[in-house]
Amino acid sequence: MEATAGAGLTRIVHEVRELDLGERTSYCAGRLTVGEERARELLRDPALSEVRLACAAPGDSVRIVGVLDAIQPCSKGPGGGGVFPGLLGPAMPVGRGETHVLRGAAVLAAGYLPRAQEAIIDMSGPAAPLSPLGATHNLVVEFAPAEGAAWEDVEAALRRGLVKVAAHLAEAALDAEPDAVEELSEPEPGIANGKPRVGVVLNLQTQGKFKDVFVYGRSLSGGLPTVIAPGELDDGAVVSGQYGHPALKNPTYLQQTHPVVAALRARSDELDLAALVLCPEPVDQANKELVSAHAARLCAELKLDAAIVTKEGGGNADADVSLKLDRLEEEGITAVGILAEMAGRDGTGPPLVVPPTKATALVSTGNYDERMTLPAVEHALGRERIALLDQASTDEVELPVAAIYCAQSTLGWGRLTCAETG
Repeated sequence: MEATAGAGLTRIVHEVRELDLGERTSYCAGRLTVGEERARELLRDPALSEVRLACAAPGDSVRIVGVLDAIQPCSKGPGGGGVFPGLLGPAMPVGRGETHVLRGAAVLAAGYLPRAQEAIIDMSGPAAPLSPLGATHNLVVEFAPAEGAAWEDVEAALRRGLVKVAAHLAEAALDAEPDAVEELSEPEPGIANGKPRVGVVLNLQTQGKFKDVFVYGRSLSGGLPTVIAPGELDDGAVVSGQYGHPALKNPTYLQQTHPVVAALRARSDELDLAALVLCPEPVDQANKELVSAHAARLCAELKLDAAIVTKEGGGNADADVSLKLDRLEEEGITAVGILAEMAGRDGTGPPLVVPPTKATALVSTGNYDERMTLPAVEHALGRERIALLDQASTDEVELPVAAIYCAQSTLGWGRLTCAETG
């Protein structure tokens, strides 16, 4: 399909219902087979001495420990051109034409990296519904660093390798009959149709090595807000290199399938998804205020009626959301923030490190400090021990929800509910 201005993205969906390892990569009628030798070849890098592959399916008695990034397989054609720009291909605009995706599958890495906090996915039991990756068929990449390799080289090797494997897997479905074809239009300028114009302000963590997010292969650190089309997310323009705060992590998988964007697209008869504004999350107050003011002004120039503000990270990132909410309200734009609470184990502490002073529309994704018990499992991948607890990874464990991968995602994914108690 030839991409033309305003054409948008055609998402060609292939559902994955089974996943296994084999001699060559293939996809047929929901069954994805990963060619083990080819996948290892794509992951090969001087910074890695070893990679191991394993499959984990929903319902398996498997715990994945030390989860790093996760990616949804996608491809625009042989060789992976046009997806994951700046990593797999040239850093040129994407988000138009046709993109094949393997829905229900993910490629993820698990192991140790500096500054990476303990992230856990249970494929069964009470924690499984709390992570989007508890419901996907996961190709898990375990690894060992090469002797003397710098950790930043190890991380970069994993990031490059994961997108290569993700594109390779999706290529196997290029000629398969799709389960669905979804036409996704681009935002259009103007307000002629009279529907409310709603935008998404997407904060990306920019706190240096192992806590950074890449847009077209580059960090937004030191930059100002920028506007992209939602289809650029589908094609992997935003790739995570951030490994802190597991429950609040926005992996590449959730950027590609951004739940807030999906919800707004689904209500196109009622409103227009008018803009997606990417913002860095500086660590100092002066730059937080600068970025927030520019983001609000940009939203005003885009003539937004409302904006939903998301974040990544812990309490430091609360300030980025709160400042933007207040600046948006000052511009006359209805602002809604999605944040997790850090209210202590019993939920009685102050929920936000930095609350807004003008905005009042806030959505909670749950209490970061609440604890839960995970039953023992038969197998563990990623790490043999849970460093947070110094226990075997297969043990029954009690830990905070904060350790469950994406359990309190501020991108709008979640299965937590609340109720008043007597």
